[in-house]
Amino acid sequence: MSYLDQIDPRRVPRHVAIIMDGNGRWAKSQGQPRSAGHQAGVKSLHETLRGAKEAGVKYLTVYTFSTENWNRPRQEVETLMNLMVWAIEQETPGMIENGVSLQVIGDMSRLPENTRQRLQKCISDTAAGKVITLILAISYSARWEITRAARQLAEKVKSGKMKADEITEDAVSAQLTTINYPDPDLLIRTGGEVRISNYLLWQIAYAELYFCDTYWPEFGPEDLYKAIVEYQSRERRFGKTSEQVSDETK
Repeated sequence: MSYLDQIDPRRVPRHVAIIMDGNGRWAKSQGQPRSAGHQAGVKSLHETLRGAKEAGVKYLTVYTFSTENWNRPRQEVETLMNLMVWAIEQETPGMIENGVSLQVIGDMSRLPENTRQRLQKCISDTAAGKVITLILAISYSARWEITRAARQLAEKVKSGKMKADEITEDAVSAQLTTINYPDPDLLIRTGGEVRISNYLLWQIAYAELYFCDTYWPEFGPEDLYKAIVEYQSRERRFGKTSEQVSDETK
């Protein structure tokens, strides 16, 4: 029986975030260069997106390229950039057909101009998608995002547009790159590492965390469904007691 058959359609996480880890280690285990791992990872994203759509997930955010990744060898960075844009362009017709809207979060100013333009075209071409939103975190880190939000709020206070005591959680959230999306309900990390790696730190405050040993190139829909089944087995209290949660669901 597929894990998909075990999912309660009434309790599917609206937003799933994934740290796609293990491409390089998978390639090494196969006796292949790291670039082969990234290429295989593209196929896994295609299949996982299909699985998310099938399960009823509405938002899928994937950690595609962190600000720390700029410190990798130049050749690998260039390979990643070229592969990323090429893959997105190849997937665009399918995304349009399947109602997928593509979005990007991160420091786009660091991307090559050609890369930004090609990404923007794919975003525009898929704008009408209403079934699921695929959000690529590119040149992204949570500390960069929160620092940027703090700077923007400080400028507003300095210019008199708001008062310091008006800086609330909602005010901070409004300055983040994820302002148009709900916070993730479920965060998945592949590859066996058990850490968050500077990813959506503000947004995952109450997300359920799921770690698996599977390298990203081997991850697929069934692995996603298994994570969702695990998610549905947990009690999400948001600081409340079990009794309060039980009363609210009656």
